[in-house]
Amino acid sequence: MQETRISVDDIDDIALGATVLGTGGGGDPHVGALTAKRLIRLHGDVELMPLDRLSDDDFVVPIGGIGAPSVSVERIMAESELLQALEAAERATGRKPTAVMPIEVGGGNSMIPIAAAAIAGLPVVDADAMGRAFPEAQMVTFHLAGFKPGVTVMTDHHGNEVVTRPVDGRWSERLARSVTVEMGGAATMIDYMYGGDVVRQVGIPGTLSLAKRIGQVLNARLGDHSDVDPVRKLIRELNAHHLFDGKVVDLQRGFEAGFTRGSAELQGIGEFRGSRFELLFQNEMLLARRDGRAAAVTPDLIAVIDASSGRPITTEGIRYGTRITVIGMPADERWRTPEGLATAGPRYFGFDVDWEPIETLAARAAVGTEESN
Repeated sequence: MQETRISVDDIDDIALGATVLGTGGGGDPHVGALTAKRLIRLHGDVELMPLDRLSDDDFVVPIGGIGAPSVSVERIMAESELLQALEAAERATGRKPTAVMPIEVGGGNSMIPIAAAAIAGLPVVDADAMGRAFPEAQMVTFHLAGFKPGVTVMTDHHGNEVVTRPVDGRWSERLARSVTVEMGGAATMIDYMYGGDVVRQVGIPGTLSLAKRIGQVLNARLGDHSDVDPVRKLIRELNAHHLFDGKVVDLQRGFEAGFTRGSAELQGIGEFRGSRFELLFQNEMLLARRDGRAAAVTPDLIAVIDASSGRPITTEGIRYGTRITVIGMPADERWRTPEGLATAGPRYFGFDVDWEPIETLAARAAVGTEESN
């Protein structure tokens, strides 16, 4: 099998696609991409390892950032945090990592593992544990499958190092969030370190490759004079659902308890003129309503894209007056199970709404539009 490697030329595509999959969260992709490019230039291309090539003897270390995206833009991760975290993980477990992986395929958190792989000379696994980005540490497929977080390592730019052994995923979130706030609202984190046999079982395969393909779709139409709308092309390529086109007319956003929380209200444009659309987020987009009715509900993916440039917009990047397109995609089937919905469904986040598949909601909205016409 031919080895696939990630070069400097691949980073922008992966970062762009991962920001779409990150549903508004996952950290700042621009800063993460700059870090990954710099470390690849210094240390060489990174091997992209397919999930099914992991052996039982491999020891895989998921590494990423934790905290509020709005803070990570201001408090940029130091490269030293990566090696410090990997070395702390090895000391705490007595095992040497043989590969790293994204804990989530979202924004900057798709770049951090690539940067860590470059600086440590390790492969990065083409998989993650969410298939998107989620705001809390227990919202991973490891947790859904009954695996505990194990030794958890956190580092910051001051050189602080915190090692915990939480009893389960929810305690991991509680402890890590408190530490993150004390570290200034953003930190580097490693958890759910397991052998290749476990990672093969729980990993969502091919998500970095999917991110690259999404980025290629968008970048192929950016900066040229084609009449093909990049967003419409992306919708076709992903079999996604076109939820809304609108202009941001109200925005509420703040930092609370280690998260970026808020809402955005859109006024419809084009075929959606006369309608209103609401987005509610906690780091990531979690609930979308059109004219008061659910249009997409977590754990399904809600992505916000700049209507003119085709660039995905993160929750900290939304601005008043921006014209955006909102698209939706179904989550991995593991999130649509009772355990998945209990972990990352709307009721968990305090929304008074039941989850319905985005396919159902989109079909219902289409019928309603036809009847109103």
